Amino acid sequence: MNNILIGREKEKNVLKKALLSPGAEMISVIGRRRVGKTYLISTFYKDLIDFELTGIQNRSMHVQLQNFANQLAEVDSSSRPIVVPKNWQEAFLHLKAYLQGLRKRKKIVLFFDELPWLATRRSDFLSALGYFWNSWAVKHQIVVVLCGSAASWMIRKVVHEKGGLYNRITRRIYLEPFNLYETEAFLNSLNLHFDRYQIVQLYMALGGVPHYLKVLHAGRSAVENIDHIFFSKTGLLKNEFANLYYALFEKAEKHIEIIQALGSKRKGLSRKEIVSKCSFSDGGSVNRVLEELEYSGFISTYQPFGKKKKGILFRLTDEFSLFYLSFIANKGKQKEGSWRHLSQTQAYKSWSGYAFESVCLKHIPQIKKALGISGIYSKESSYIFQGDEYQKGFQLDLLIERNDHVINIFEIKFNSEQVSIAKNQAKEWRLKIAQFKANTRTRKQVFLNYLTTFGLFPTKNSIGLVDQAFSMDILFEKD
Repeated sequence: MNNILIGREKEKNVLKKALLSPGAEMISVIGRRRVGKTYLISTFYKDLIDFELTGIQNRSMHVQLQNFANQLAEVDSSSRPIVVPKNWQEAFLHLKAYLQGLRKRKKIVLFFDELPWLATRRSDFLSALGYFWNSWAVKHQIVVVLCGSAASWMIRKVVHEKGGLYNRITRRIYLEPFNLYETEAFLNSLNLHFDRYQIVQLYMALGGVPHYLKVLHAGRSAVENIDHIFFSKTGLLKNEFANLYYALFEKAEKHIEIIQALGSKRKGLSRKEIVSKCSFSDGGSVNRVLEELEYSGFISTYQPFGKKKKGILFRLTDEFSLFYLSFIANKGKQKEGSWRHLSQTQAYKSWSGYAFESVCLKHIPQIKKALGISGIYSKESSYIFQGDEYQKGFQLDLLIERNDHVINIFEIKFNSEQVSIAKNQAKEWRLKIAQFKANTRTRKQVFLNYLTTFGLFPTKNSIGLVDQAFSMDILFEKD
């Protein structure tokens, strides 16, 4: 990547403001495994980092302290002898002595990476860090960055911490995978030049996780790349699913069970349905697991149109997990070449339709920009009509309810070419819209929009029915 930082504009703004603010800053950085947390901090702050310490997985406190001493020795140019501290309180005393010897006009920057591996049980790392912050750091021009992939630990011990770090976090970064604009720029920076249809296919299987995207091969189609990554003996993501969740969450069994439940019900489940489907006891631990999954970007909440808060649905929106559950989990032994066959099946059509819809829901700012309503407040939802004795049920993929008395209804379709609306489809759409208006009693103007990979081919059936039609290109706009 040649130290190029693609995208991440909001996150870079947070880091910049922390440098320029008049007081001490403590920043927590949370994100899923391999999303680029360390790269973001190391690349943005570069030579400004005065001390960096990365925890070592599954090693004792003594080993972590020895690593601390080694890192301090590398940056401390004074004549002080660097010894391995007995505990973290002593380690932070050594760190303070080093920092007091610095002559800087700008802020001091400290970076503690893989924090959960440093702050092991009975290590007292967090209390020592809290004392260091409260007794010394808060009085100085300093930025302390705390980063970790173990999402459940970071949320519990840093975001919701009631001890030494309580209310000490001044800024938070929840680092998400790349959107399509960033993904395209990232791939181009690696000299991987795919057209947008290929990129969308890759994104539906891999998401925007930089580490996954880095292993793509130039000169191979999306189908060939996916086949190699997931189905070959040496495929990077062949065994990623279990590793991913156990690396992020303590006691990840519940997290995986919820992901599997949502993977089997693609239109979403309520909290009550999740508890029933997973045979959980209806306690606070379910809320904690759901919160951790949402913080980490694996699931999203959606409120069906006209429903109150109790009607919220949870949906699996992590592309990689959805792909894995759809085509790899419990599917028996598969080999390289499997995806070429699977991509021609009905299962593929079902998955691709939902996956593309999920990708679109993650790009609401781009969709609003295409509509020309970026500055108008809106609420996004879906709509499900279960049907009755007079009319069959139907679902509307996306509704954008605007403050200017308009509702945009979106039909979202993944196709390999332009789509057109047949006469019977136009009739069905008019019935759906009429039924939606009658059921919801809305007095707002309703517009029908199409969002497809290659756009809508205009015919007499779409004229007067579809207000605006868009191709996947709008999803690649910078938000």
